[in-house]
Amino acid sequence: MSILYDEGQEAIATESRRVIEARSDKARSLALIEQTGAYDEGFWRTAIEQGWTGLAIPEDFGGLGLSLIELGIVAQAIGGSIAGAPFLTANDGAACALLAGDNAALKAEWLPQLASGEVIAAVAFAEGQAPLPARPVTRLTANGLAGEKPGVAGAAHARIAVVWALAEGEPALVLCDLADVSRQIIDGFDNSRGYADLTFAATPGQVIVKGARAGALAREVLARMAVVTAHEQVGGAAALLTIARDYALTRKAFGQPIGAFQSIKHRVAEMYGLVEIARANCIHAASREGEADFLKAAAAARLSATEAYDTAARDCIQIHGGIGVTWETGLHLHMRRARSLAIEQGNMLFWEDLLAEQLSGVAA
Repeated sequence: MSILYDEGQEAIATESRRVIEARSDKARSLALIEQTGAYDEGFWRTAIEQGWTGLAIPEDFGGLGLSLIELGIVAQAIGGSIAGAPFLTANDGAACALLAGDNAALKAEWLPQLASGEVIAAVAFAEGQAPLPARPVTRLTANGLAGEKPGVAGAAHARIAVVWALAEGEPALVLCDLADVSRQIIDGFDNSRGYADLTFAATPGQVIVKGARAGALAREVLARMAVVTAHEQVGGAAALLTIARDYALTRKAFGQPIGAFQSIKHRVAEMYGLVEIARANCIHAASREGEADFLKAAAAARLSATEAYDTAARDCIQIHGGIGVTWETGLHLHMRRARSLAIEQGNMLFWEDLLAEQLSGVAA
């Protein structure tokens, strides 16, 4: 596939940016990062109204039946506005797991509710430092799920979770209702992400898939979520690039715009290069959905997008000088989001290892 969008995809990009920019509110975003247990409800209502919640869910289950490419386009617009709800990524990951599973009853029950946005999902794979442990400590027994999943994005508000656990000694993806699960909401660096520690104690759970297929599907779900997150990172980095360029053209020092100085020119040029490389990797990864090299493409997108957003957040603040660290400017919103997204679905070390495995042909 071309690394350029077609006419229909460009229309989606334009419209999603227009809608989000019209309804975004920096004051609301600033308030969200200071309080726990809250999220951008206005954004989530917009996502439901626009049909983004069911964008990549098949029409048979109430979705629009589009692809990961279109979902990524919307995620870019979200990243540019620092929208305060992480649920599109997790809901899509949960839907991917359900669609690939064999349990028709679970699909019929939950996919329409995910497509409508009525239900918010979380994906709870990580334990300790491992984004996807080979043998998770969390267990599904006859009594239900038992164990802990720390720092799960969106879990503070989720109704259901797809959990990576052991069932009868085999790895499994398990769907559980979070109504009676103990949640410890985390007061963190970016509270708009809704992080929470989940503690399961005899929690009823239903197996989506287990055994060797579960491991392969868990990797696919994680990679798919990473591609959506990478698009969000690219959107944030592109927004910072524009902010930095505009400021460099208007702010003057020694009688001329600071953009005339080579140190500023070089920073903006480097940001531009990183953003465009990451954008191309994201489009390529989304287009490889379902193909043999999807994991490799997803890892490349994730790594390049993380570098682009981290660099853009740092350099944009530095280009602004002292004003860049003020609360009113709001650049720290991007810095917080960049650092938060950098560790969701696994940090750089995890994706570097996975990319090396894919390139060498030796899978973990």
